[in-house]
Amino acid sequence: MMASTISARLNLSYPTLLYTPFNTLLEVTRPTRRKSSLYSPFHINIKNSNSNPKLCSDRTVLTRVCGDGGGSGAIDASPQKKNIEETKGSFGDSYVALFVRMLGLDNDPLDREQAIVALWQYSLGGKKCIDNIMQFQGCINLTVNLLQSESSSACEAAAGLLRSISSVNVYRDVVAESGAIEEITGLLNRLSLTPEVMEQILCALWNLSVDEKLSVKIANPDILPLLIKSLEDEDLRVKEAAAGVLANLTLTHSNHTIMVEAGVIPKLANFLKSAVEEESKVIRKEARNALVELSKNEYYRILVIEEGLVPVPLIGIAPYRSLTPSLHSWPSLPDGSKIERTSKGPSRFGASELLLGLNIDDKNANLEEAKMNAIIGRSKQQFLARSGAIEVEDTKLPQSELSKNKQFTLLPWMDGVARLVLILELEDELSICRAAESIARASINEHLRNSFKEAGAVKNLIQLLDHNSDAIIFAAVGALERLSISNAVCQTIEAEGVIAPLTKMLKNLEMSEGMMEKTLNLLARILDPNRKMKSKFYGGPVNGFKKELDAARGDDDPTGSTRKVYEMPKSKQNIRQDVLAFDVVARLVDMLKHPSLEIQRKVASILEFVATSDSVIDKTISADIESGLLAIFQQVELNELESDVESQLLAIQVEEVGLAVSAASRLLTKLLDLEQFRRTINSAHFTKLLHKILKSNIPLQYKDWVAACLVKIDSLYGPISILEFENPINMEVTLYEKIPRLIEQIRSAFSLEAQEAAVVELNRIISEGMVDATRTVASEGGIFLLVKLIEGGSENAVEAALSILYNLSMDSENHAAFIAAGAVPALRKIIMSERSQWKRALRLLRNLPT
Repeated sequence: MMASTISARLNLSYPTLLYTPFNTLLEVTRPTRRKSSLYSPFHINIKNSNSNPKLCSDRTVLTRVCGDGGGSGAIDASPQKKNIEETKGSFGDSYVALFVRMLGLDNDPLDREQAIVALWQYSLGGKKCIDNIMQFQGCINLTVNLLQSESSSACEAAAGLLRSISSVNVYRDVVAESGAIEEITGLLNRLSLTPEVMEQILCALWNLSVDEKLSVKIANPDILPLLIKSLEDEDLRVKEAAAGVLANLTLTHSNHTIMVEAGVIPKLANFLKSAVEEESKVIRKEARNALVELSKNEYYRILVIEEGLVPVPLIGIAPYRSLTPSLHSWPSLPDGSKIERTSKGPSRFGASELLLGLNIDDKNANLEEAKMNAIIGRSKQQFLARSGAIEVEDTKLPQSELSKNKQFTLLPWMDGVARLVLILELEDELSICRAAESIARASINEHLRNSFKEAGAVKNLIQLLDHNSDAIIFAAVGALERLSISNAVCQTIEAEGVIAPLTKMLKNLEMSEGMMEKTLNLLARILDPNRKMKSKFYGGPVNGFKKELDAARGDDDPTGSTRKVYEMPKSKQNIRQDVLAFDVVARLVDMLKHPSLEIQRKVASILEFVATSDSVIDKTISADIESGLLAIFQQVELNELESDVESQLLAIQVEEVGLAVSAASRLLTKLLDLEQFRRTINSAHFTKLLHKILKSNIPLQYKDWVAACLVKIDSLYGPISILEFENPINMEVTLYEKIPRLIEQIRSAFSLEAQEAAVVELNRIISEGMVDATRTVASEGGIFLLVKLIEGGSENAVEAALSILYNLSMDSENHAAFIAAGAVPALRKIIMSERSQWKRALRLLRNLPT
């Protein structure tokens, strides 16, 4: 190309040019400025043309490298052999040295520009051409230098040559070591870059980012914002290249944190959520690849889901062949509700389902938006499955590889929810298991949980509880447990009859601990009486989608038009009777003795909900619930928790003990309301155990029910004379629960009023002269809090605090704490300012060693 231009300017034929001395060639007339043409980052057409010297052969060259960096790393060119030879012949390998010499800094800028353009086009001939260029040391450095050129054509050609060279594995390090990444960073900061230049430099970065070491170097705070900004460029090829670079960067796990912090997830998610047909398939593919890699991290997956994308397992086309649509049945909503008939005869060939999905967004349909979205999503996914077009664009790997590697894709929430529910209806067990697990992971907010309910996931998951595969049952229970977090969905789960299979599962003595925990958690959430109360008062927005929970239940339609179209499933009568059976109650009581503190806590909560009525108490007593409660209180020797284990492990253990003991104390408190139970227990034994727990080191918030239980035992059975007790029960509760709680309230109160109420109540207890009360205040760090309070509290709080401190000052052992807390200067400040409490402050100051 360059040779033909020079020969034209010298008026020489091409054979004559081959023997022309180099000095003569340097005297060629300066080339005129050219207009840059637009090139694809993947296919570049090169044709013989006198008007544009960039185009030099009739072929298409693919310059994009593999995302995994595999293969030989050469340019993936697939031209005909004849055309390659024509290109090399029209240029001449012997002229490579000439053009490399023309890149020298001492040459005219226009000569350097024409030389870099020629070398770029020559490099498109394949790996052999690139090897010829790389024989000359310093060529890369001169090319990188041209990135600073003011000529857009020179910048484009230099970036294009670096792009071609970096497509070969063995040359990527050479390009990086020449400072190309730094120069590209500076170039990206220019405001006047043409789309052609942007395309080439981003494609060069795309090639370099294949290498893991270079990927770490590229993922820096200087380049990442520029790449993310390029995703908003008007030029399609620039956006494609930027997405490709980001996709390659996500292949290195160490880059994930900085990329997420830079805000890459929302930008890439927009490409997958966009319904614009003009969006390139390349952008969608690269954005999906990047987000899939980020979603392999549990926390980043939540961020991806919050952007409206749902992870869906890739299972291959084969499992979808088992889908058998009911062609002659009347269409129904995804959750099983019936549609009002508008025609006399049934639909043949499934036309009603398809037409329903296509026209369900009609304003006259009288359906909620959630139900319309469910129908539209189901219609689309069923159509793709029946036509064999499902997962066509996601992967071409065989089903065995998909299952082995547990690959997944990301779909917009409407399609993703419908796809997962559709997979639950297939016959392939592994696919069903993966879909149920994906539903559990995706149920992170109210909107998605309600969407799964409307799509019919609840009914399908409950049916899977009777499956003969333990893996499927475990996955289904996990999905239902996550969905039940929503009060509305939890009501639907109960109405669909989930309690019967759950109680059947509980009777299985060989149940794994993990399945037992999920089953108990789901059952406890269903039976929780507080759930109904919460649903009555909750009317807030559903996680940003601004839908009321009442809309999910159909209660927001005062005209009744919605109920005319569909009917919600009715709750079964006496649906909780299965839990009250003797064998179930006996099994639950036996679980109280399980070594897992989590299981103990869940079982105690369930028994609290169902086993405290007169009709069940006989079964509970017969099952020996007293021994179960004693097992919880004796599970861990609380006095031995002060061990040499790590502090973090100790804190977790103490927390779990506190939760289990608190749940058991609530159960015992409610059982004490029943006369039959009170006549059968050893109250002295329970009092002794609860007294030890009250004095233990479990968190203060878990001692509330322990204290309440002790007070109730004292009121029912009267004072119990036990030598181990130093004080009456009421005094023990005050010392080990009430005073620590008031100290904590003073420490953490956000308002002066709450602080004042706590210190006034504490002053009342101290003024009554309770034994060891002042010692408890001092041991809980109360001196430091009270000194701080007299410096900035309300008038009443300061007065009460001074009174408490005066009582504490009577014990000389507390004087060191007074001095360390800064009491002396605080008291002097009150005295010097002659505040209303100055006399109290003066008396206190006289008691201190000043």
